[in-house]
Amino acid sequence: MKIEALETLLVDKYLYVKIYTDTGLIGIGESGAWGFLESSEAAIHTFGEYLIGENPLLIEHHWQYMYRAFHFRGSAIMGAISAIDIALWDIAGQFYQVPIYALLGGKVRDKIRAYFHVLGDTKEKLIEGVKMAKRDGFTAVGHLTPFLDEDRSVPYFKTHVDKMTDAIDTVAMYREVAGKDVDLCIEIHRRLTPAEAVVLGKGIEEFYPYFIEDPILPENYDSMAFVASKIDIPIATGERLLSIHEFEMLLTRNAVQYVRPDVCMAGGISHTKKIASLAESRYVNVVPHNPLSPVSTAACVQLAACIPNFGLQELPHDENLSPKKDIVDSPLKVENGFILL
Repeated sequence: MKIEALETLLVDKYLYVKIYTDTGLIGIGESGAWGFLESSEAAIHTFGEYLIGENPLLIEHHWQYMYRAFHFRGSAIMGAISAIDIALWDIAGQFYQVPIYALLGGKVRDKIRAYFHVLGDTKEKLIEGVKMAKRDGFTAVGHLTPFLDEDRSVPYFKTHVDKMTDAIDTVAMYREVAGKDVDLCIEIHRRLTPAEAVVLGKGIEEFYPYFIEDPILPENYDSMAFVASKIDIPIATGERLLSIHEFEMLLTRNAVQYVRPDVCMAGGISHTKKIASLAESRYVNVVPHNPLSPVSTAACVQLAACIPNFGLQELPHDENLSPKKDIVDSPLKVENGFILL
């Protein structure tokens, strides 16, 4: 079996690659380099010059070639590698007539616990999202920010005491609505300093969040470790990281309690499986980042099904709405907050 062609598709805000083989099998993958999709698309076509004529089942060999072939990397390049890797695994699953997770050691669970990804530009909308998730049977809700995402053109200022007390009160409201039946995943979007993150973390400990995500910018692992050492809430981070080497530096500093690799950004299924194993050695669970389309969700589910240290799966709120539901023929089935395999 040989690769005959690669095709890229830009659909809404999502970038896909389709890999065609001479047997008629077609694999599809998605790049997570949103914001730089055209750059990632160009990288896919550059890698395509190497891949055409190759055996699509030599997945690790191709991964290593693409990763090592050029001097420079970054989100656009890694998004391209991720998309191609996912598509190659798709072909392998079809070739062997098994789910991808069966080729990765087999499943260790029959369903995947998901957290409902809430969106809203007001506290009222976010609270309504918590209520909706609870009604639909979800036992975890995420993307809950105590800070609304204001327009960047509007100057932002609050005193420290006002900023912290307002955020703490907002998390208290989320907990009151959720009760004890729903875990809260608090999203900070990297907007705090380490000092502020410690104050906020201590202030919301009594509400027992499942985790606090990206309390500060993620590039300085020592600063993230400082925050982790000062609060009694697990930190989740990793959506911007691209390799096992970056995750290793985070883990060795005890700076994270839930790693958040993006399957469509951190090297595809091949590489995120390695990241999961690295985290497993430190008893750290994996919460795959997934703000993309149903193709990304399907790839995440393959990983979640076969790793022992899986935590939660991010599930976008609009997975079954247009335009997302129109991208795939058969969206994954969700029952009572679990994605069914």
